[in-house]
Amino acid sequence: MEDPALLTGRGRFLDDLDPFAGTLTAAIVRSPHPHARIRRVDLSRARRHPGVTAVLGPEEVAAELKPFPLAVKAPMPYYPTAVGKARFVGEPVAVVVAADRYVAEDAAELVDVEYGPLPPVIDIGHSLEPGAPRLHDTADSNVATDRTFDFGDVDAVFADADKVVVGEYDFPRYSSTPMECYSVIAEWRDEAGGPAIEAWANFHGPFSMVAVLAGAFGLPASRIRLRVPADNGGSFGIKAGIYPYVALMALASKYAGRPVRWTEDRVEHLLASSAGSDRKMRFEAAVSPEGRVLGLRADLIDNVGGYLRPPEPSTLYRCFGNITGAYRIDAVRIRSRAVVTNKTPTGLNRGFGGQQLYFGLERLMDEIAETCGIDPAELRRRNFVQAADFPYATPTGGIYDSGDYHTALEMLLKNSDYQALRQRQARARERGEYLGIGIATIVDPSATNIGYVGLATPAEQRAAGRGKSGSTEHVRISVDPNGVVSVLLGTVPQGQGHATVAQAVVADQLGLPREHVHPVVEMDTATTPWTISSGSYSSRFAPLLTSALVEASERLAETVKIAGATLLGVDPAAVELAGGTVREKENPDRSVPFRRAAGLVHWDPGALPEGVPARLYEEAAFTPPQSKAASRSDQINSSLCYGFVAEMAVVRIDPETREVRLEQVFTVHDAGTILNPVLLEGQVHGALAHALGGALYEEMRYTENGQPTATFMDYLCPTSAETSFELDSDHLQTPSPLTKLGAKGCGEGSSMSLPAAIANAVADALGIPVTGLPLHGNVVHELLSRKERKN
Repeated sequence: MEDPALLTGRGRFLDDLDPFAGTLTAAIVRSPHPHARIRRVDLSRARRHPGVTAVLGPEEVAAELKPFPLAVKAPMPYYPTAVGKARFVGEPVAVVVAADRYVAEDAAELVDVEYGPLPPVIDIGHSLEPGAPRLHDTADSNVATDRTFDFGDVDAVFADADKVVVGEYDFPRYSSTPMECYSVIAEWRDEAGGPAIEAWANFHGPFSMVAVLAGAFGLPASRIRLRVPADNGGSFGIKAGIYPYVALMALASKYAGRPVRWTEDRVEHLLASSAGSDRKMRFEAAVSPEGRVLGLRADLIDNVGGYLRPPEPSTLYRCFGNITGAYRIDAVRIRSRAVVTNKTPTGLNRGFGGQQLYFGLERLMDEIAETCGIDPAELRRRNFVQAADFPYATPTGGIYDSGDYHTALEMLLKNSDYQALRQRQARARERGEYLGIGIATIVDPSATNIGYVGLATPAEQRAAGRGKSGSTEHVRISVDPNGVVSVLLGTVPQGQGHATVAQAVVADQLGLPREHVHPVVEMDTATTPWTISSGSYSSRFAPLLTSALVEASERLAETVKIAGATLLGVDPAAVELAGGTVREKENPDRSVPFRRAAGLVHWDPGALPEGVPARLYEEAAFTPPQSKAASRSDQINSSLCYGFVAEMAVVRIDPETREVRLEQVFTVHDAGTILNPVLLEGQVHGALAHALGGALYEEMRYTENGQPTATFMDYLCPTSAETSFELDSDHLQTPSPLTKLGAKGCGEGSSMSLPAAIANAVADALGIPVTGLPLHGNVVHELLSRKERKN
């Protein structure tokens, strides 16, 4: 349904909209230093520039706003501009509001900032050193959060292990480079009931940020209205970091006395928007003689940049319940740390948490296979959770709802003709060629339980405060007097086809032709039903929103059946909805049109049986009881549903240029019930493209002086040429018993699995351990050179 408007240039992006009269334009002055004290900010020349309406800097921000509420009580205050210190290149320092962007940019150059440069802290290792420069003077160190968790008798398991396999890995910082960068339009209003803010932003899930913005402004949440256009030009998590700019533009509007628009350019986006966390991790596995992993120790350290910006430390804990992946491992110890450095603050990036976890875990599984002399596929088979074990409880609290990992792996090996591939590889090696085969098998979490963020706080402190949990999703459905159904969705899609799926689900539930159902995609915190957890993120739509659609449709169906039965003169239990009619089950030829039954409710409610409300309007909030807050023992079911991906990458490495070329990908996805095969396959393709970028090309590099990559000259994204590999995509369906239609999420799976599969394939091709990404030519050259020097 969404495609025609986009393909004919009729999309409704924020730059296409002008919701407020008299809107001005803003430009932002940004720090050129990664770490510097702000000694003085002189705004006078910029304020005198013709056409400038308002200029504000750190002094105004500190006077008007409180620091944003953080997910963790770390003494590291975060404002929408630098206050006292600049902590990354590109951090906003001042904002200039003028009649147009040209004037605003010219005046921004007149803002005079005197900096006192400080030594930068760029990498995790430096940040943790005892004498490292501290980014936040109010904190004792650069560690924002540090927690250790034990499940089972870990020390005893490791003491009795036949082998202990250790791996240390680095996952890179990369982004999603959406087609449309950040965009905000905000208006501050002084009303009789007090100050109010109305803002438009191309954010994919504004509801969780209402409380954050309200806390910063000291306003009731009811005085803040956030709206999202129907099209947001892509986000994939990255636009979760837009809210500081919403706050900044709202404050700019207050000073200008007019609405203010700001649209980010590509350099600003790469420089200072958001990225996925780079992670340093150490895994240790206690292994039996047969290759069974009996215990796991994981030390995870995320580099969150200059601030622990909400919703971080989400990346550390999003996969807490599935930290053991697809494997039955009963004893687990986890240390989770987030450290601040002079890099751009991090946030969500497609597959966040899973990208980092599975790169380390799946590389470790291959190293265990090599240590034990077992084929990588066979090693995984020996360690899988068994099909008979579902629902399966992980030691960390996850409840895997359904699955059949062995069958999915067998499908992968059959589709790829695995043995023939290995024979082809052997022949290639005889010719001196570098051909590698890599496998990754991952559990794909969906319908996130936001309570996982609470794990960053010790249990005794959580008990003293307000608990957090939930995976609620809302919908609203109504039927007009002509029998036309309207569906209000509170999730703005980024290509997933939410309206298409919603139309099909509701039409099927009400027995209507699809053209009689009209979905409306709208995110408006004033009119859209929502809770804090609502929104389009963490693969929520298929399991949660469709379940809410079914609940609301079932209630509407009962009313329509009663109305139809009244017209037919039969008991409501004797009728059904089908073919656009209300018909007798035993005599389908005897029926009335759906629209006539709906018309009765609207036009002649007195004809309804006593006690039946004249209501063809239903709102449903699907709230799965399995999504609870973290327990006192620090266990949590961090997602409602757990799908599965088995993936294989076949790579060839050019012996002269060292270029890694992905030749083939075989993938098998279990996303529960498939709601729309075309859209599901599109999700797989999109996740593979994102994963390919992070595995082979995309890298946000920083110099020793803290200067980052800021253009596509240096930040390489895969194009259609790089994504032209041969793809074999297959699907297994093990429906979830926890969702109304048995569906699970599928939009992130391959973004978690393919980087690990490619790394395993490169290691297989070179015969060298691979410990980091991306694997572009110079990295491979260094790996081979090191091997040659060693030999």
